[in-house]
Amino acid sequence: MSNCKKSRGLGKPKMKSKRAALKRFSVTGNGLIKFARKGKSHILSNKSRKRKRQLLKAGYMRAGCAARIKRALTSIL
Repeated sequence: MSNCKKSRGLGKPKMKSKRAALKRFSVTGNGLIKFARKGKSHILSNKSRKRKRQLLKAGYMRAGCAARIKRALTSIL
């Protein structure tokens, strides 16, 4: 009987968010998923100024992909 853990009234386990998703995505006030664009960390000498400048802007996820990401970000939604 000493090994038995008593239930404390907690029905379901906590929903945990995927830590990798939390580091890569954020949710805006409107509920859109915001992310940083790829391709701006190295080999920048081969890329034009315009391309590097446009890579600095944040990207916003389309509705189809956003549903998967929102499931991974359960703790902040």
